[in-house]
Amino acid sequence: MTLDFQSYGVFHLGIDNYFVVRQASPSGAFPTDFTAPTVGVLPFKRLQMEVGVDYFANTDHPWLFNAKIGAPENSWFRGQPALAVGIFDAGKKFRTNRADYDIAYGVVGKSLGPVGRLSAGPYIGNHAALVSSSGKPANVGVMVAYDHGFAPKRDQKGAVEFNRLVFAADYASGRNFIGGGGAGFYYFFTKDISLLVGPTFFNDQGINGKWKISAQLDINLPQLFGRGRH
Repeated sequence: MTLDFQSYGVFHLGIDNYFVVRQASPSGAFPTDFTAPTVGVLPFKRLQMEVGVDYFANTDHPWLFNAKIGAPENSWFRGQPALAVGIFDAGKKFRTNRADYDIAYGVVGKSLGPVGRLSAGPYIGNHAALVSSSGKPANVGVMVAYDHGFAPKRDQKGAVEFNRLVFAADYASGRNFIGGGGAGFYYFFTKDISLLVGPTFFNDQGINGKWKISAQLDINLPQLFGRGRH
């Protein structure tokens, strides 16, 4: 539920961990998600698109795919909200388990000046795969997200290059494996390298267990193609 897109030709790598705290067994931890990679594929400012692959370590069928296309804020007219549609956790049905969640979603978002950024939108997934712990279909819901930056890093002329700290929070409705929410702080070591840490909770503990701590490292690589296009 982010309003941002990967820039054209810029590859993003990430390592996401969700681990348990003060529990007798670490079995409630999630598989490590290696985002490998996500990249911007359209050389336009008004219409942007990214595609990506996720690798979930220590699972039988680790590969899932994602894509998003849309228009950033103010790209077509002044005051226009950010608009996007996408899909994530797209996979394949296997004999031993399902990985075909195929969750499609829409996003409408807006920057609210010093208040931060807010976004919201619906989602719908494969009704046969996105179910509750009791086996009932739970494939429709809404997602909301908020973020706000602090501690700006400025260049020699006083212009803001990026925010060193960003508070972020999001929530997804539904008693399914994506239902729940979390909040945390990003620390940006540079404009291209950041670490997010914070707690997460879940709507259906029968699927995901108790709350966890998330630590997410994100890295943008130097632009590999399309240099100078925008």
